[in-house]
Amino acid sequence: MRTAKITRKTSETDISLDLCLEGGGEYHIDTGCGFLNHMLELFAGHGSFDLAVKCIGDTHVDYHHTVEDVAIVLGRAFDEALRVRRGICRHGSFILPMDEALVLAAVDISGRGVLGYGLNFPTEKIGDFDTELVREFMSAFTRTLGASIHLRQLAGENSHHIAEAAFKALARAMKTAVAIDAGDSQRIPSTKGTIL
Repeated sequence: MRTAKITRKTSETDISLDLCLEGGGEYHIDTGCGFLNHMLELFAGHGSFDLAVKCIGDTHVDYHHTVEDVAIVLGRAFDEALRVRRGICRHGSFILPMDEALVLAAVDISGRGVLGYGLNFPTEKIGDFDTELVREFMSAFTRTLGASIHLRQLAGENSHHIAEAAFKALARAMKTAVAIDAGDSQRIPSTKGTIL
């Protein structure tokens, strides 16, 4: 089983996270931010990852530090669980509809943290959550995982639906990318012989 347990404590957040890539989509999420909880529950469920997250953050300021730091820890957890990346499919993509919203996510676990971001939210907030924080989450996750991740909004008029489609699409793309290639389970999927 590919698992990771990460803790990170700063003056802004105190986070513990457990991840199992061969899970069944079980989750226990408590970040202090209801919308982030919802997105991580979707991510775990649609990616079939077991995920437990506890974050105590400076949410009296706003949700920025909580969102960014949880993404940093989640990226590190995937990095640790994947180890040398032996046998993984490496690439994954998914186009996901959520009512009127349609979002494409494409992932290359390449060792290089590059985000291609193409989400356009019609509102600045979803409840008390700043929509610009979706980009902050994706950027921090991409950077710490060491992956090229592209998100493209193909349609969408409702900010909640666009965000939900993005997290679900990313989950499905990640599920494919981290899966073990049954026909080549011992090879590191790079002509260089290394991804890290």
